[in-house]
Amino acid sequence: MQQAVKANAARALDVEDLSVRYGTSTAVDGVTLAIEPGEVVALLGPSGCGKTTLLRVIAGFVRQAAGRVRVDGATIDHLPPNQRNIGIVFQNYALFPHMTVAENVAYGLRARGLKGPDVQARVSRFLETVQLGGFKERLPRQLSGGQQQRVALARALAIEPSILLLDEPFAALDRNLRLDMQIEIKRLQRTLGLTTILVTHDQDEAMSVADRIAVMNKGTVEQFGTPVAIYDEPQTLFVNGFIGTTNLMNGTIASLQNGMATVTLDAGASVTLAAPNGLGLGAPVLMSVRPEQLALSAVPGPNAWKVEPGLALPIGAQLVHEARATDGTFLKIIEPRRAVSNDAARAYCTLATDARPTLFPRSTLTTTEILPCSAADACSPVPPPSAAPPSFPRSRMPRAASPPRSIPAPGRRRSAPSSRRP
Repeated sequence: MQQAVKANAARALDVEDLSVRYGTSTAVDGVTLAIEPGEVVALLGPSGCGKTTLLRVIAGFVRQAAGRVRVDGATIDHLPPNQRNIGIVFQNYALFPHMTVAENVAYGLRARGLKGPDVQARVSRFLETVQLGGFKERLPRQLSGGQQQRVALARALAIEPSILLLDEPFAALDRNLRLDMQIEIKRLQRTLGLTTILVTHDQDEAMSVADRIAVMNKGTVEQFGTPVAIYDEPQTLFVNGFIGTTNLMNGTIASLQNGMATVTLDAGASVTLAAPNGLGLGAPVLMSVRPEQLALSAVPGPNAWKVEPGLALPIGAQLVHEARATDGTFLKIIEPRRAVSNDAARAYCTLATDARPTLFPRSTLTTTEILPCSAADACSPVPPPSAAPPSFPRSRMPRAASPPRSIPAPGRRRSAPSSRRP
């Protein structure tokens, strides 16, 4: 008989060289993660990168083609979902509409064979934990989106899991409620000491909730580290462009000395940065610099390049500037909003004092990675205005879909076709 994982908080979770394939398509490709007990890890990436598939393999809903999943060193691949002691909150909450709040929370307990006062005691305890103690007899349709999410969370916690999986639980909530629920889930996770994995495509959500982030792309993990390390020290151009907003500037390595590289920018300035591995003298590079690491200046100099200031948009306590360098590069610059600012006189741009730009080989550039925008922006390429619409030969013109056939109402018989010839 299979031995189920015993309930215990703060378990270590290891994913070892995991791969999932659907026919000839690879959804997850050789992913390895070591998650510490009590840690919150976010799986972050664009739609279709494999993060939800990876989560479902851990839960036991999807069988991997290769690799192993371990909890505290013990392999759990042979266990069905109900014996893994893993709680999961789905994106759509998956509440039973005909059950009350209390019955929804008790469902997982009754499915495990628990009965009597113990079930009611756990239901009451976890509804109080998510601050819904007075909503036991309500149906899901009588709750707000945030309340429904809390019910789903209480149901997952009621089985006292050792690992908690969250599959984009904030996606259907408005901005203010999303922030409140992020704080609530972080509080509960810290109180209960649960090892938690959060799937999201929202970088702000991952940066605020997670202890570490695994940035996924095309089924692989491009970087796994703390939010600060991923933001300040991206290892690939994809991570660099997906996390936050960045400016990309062309340049060439002019000199190398004592681990530092002097880069001559095409925009007309020289900057000295930490030298990346594998790049020699004269190598073409891309300098990635965050908008808050740039500053406008009225003073020219060897470390400043001339720009043409554009729009200045006040956003809360910040001012977002647009500027264009002499080589045609468009820049975004973020600085604290001042009461008086003479942008016309500040015609130069420099690196801020605490700036930490990153250098990448220019040969690694791809079409999707060059876009200096955040993941929330619409970065899909668009055809030029002069592009002509697609044309089809007359014999291959797409035909309009036929209208659906009418379906007789229940209880009415379709009339028999007439036997008379026209």
